[in-house]
Amino acid sequence: MANITIATRTSIQRRVRKAATASAVATGGAMLGAVGLAYYVAHVLTAPKRADPMDDFVMTPFETGADFEEVAFAPLVGEYLLRGWWLPCPETDRVIIGCHGYRGSKAQLVGIGTILWRAGYNVLLFDFNGHGASAGSSVTLGYHETQDFCAAIEYVTRRMPQAQIGVIGFSMGASVAIMGAAQRPEIRCVIADSPFATHLDVVSHNVERVTHISGRMIARLADQFLPYMGGYRSSDVQPVRDAALLAPRPLLVIHGTADETIPVEHALQVYRAARQPKDLWLAEGAAHCGAYFLDRPYYCERAIGFFARYLGEGTQERSGTIRGEETA
Repeated sequence: MANITIATRTSIQRRVRKAATASAVATGGAMLGAVGLAYYVAHVLTAPKRADPMDDFVMTPFETGADFEEVAFAPLVGEYLLRGWWLPCPETDRVIIGCHGYRGSKAQLVGIGTILWRAGYNVLLFDFNGHGASAGSSVTLGYHETQDFCAAIEYVTRRMPQAQIGVIGFSMGASVAIMGAAQRPEIRCVIADSPFATHLDVVSHNVERVTHISGRMIARLADQFLPYMGGYRSSDVQPVRDAALLAPRPLLVIHGTADETIPVEHALQVYRAARQPKDLWLAEGAAHCGAYFLDRPYYCERAIGFFARYLGEGTQERSGTIRGEETA
């Protein structure tokens, strides 16, 4: 009986050791997998866009009949050039800068840009570094792009020292508009369409949406790689923190209630953090950056009305031709 007891005890101990070893291997494998996924997320966030033969075949203001010049200007730091289109309205010193979204381009803003130009404003549409005409360079999710936006402000003020400047941004561009305007008093009013509140939260959400695992854990792990890949940390990109710094300059936040890329809660956080004057338009049923497509005339009316109230009335409606290239 004693021998059986000893043998049974030995067997149990052996099984426990095997189970512990298997558990340790599984835990280690899971942690290694999480780190690998986090590295991949950080890489995807910052990697250059591959060149595509179709990159040069995009909508321009030519297709909408707007006057425009191809322009290029230097960043605040670095040796690259930021390329854009200047839609001129010589009768006024009012200027609206358009900021596109992550992995997007200025071509996506030709429609609203032309509408604002026809309403009587100078308009600057430009590509962030690593986007559009500047594809091939690494990108970030709003950090370096905010400095590119500040360079666009510098370009406008050099070209037009008395410029009264407003900005309209979409998705990452909306968040950049908030963060950049917080730094630069030259911006007099901001329309932010579909902004995210914080870098950490938007990355967490999209990791979880795609992988169905803890997005926050992966986002925090990815944050350990971002300083080496992109030169920043997620804590450096928090539009919700900067929204309060805009006052007394007005902010209009637009967001679709069916946005799966950046949930509407982000817009609510930004709006709550901002001080008066501020306004919130929740587009019922709209997907990401989809408010415009629900009702184009109303969207344009709302945007033009906002800029007219806080930036000043534009001049009369116009149509035009193409002009040459200018580099600053």
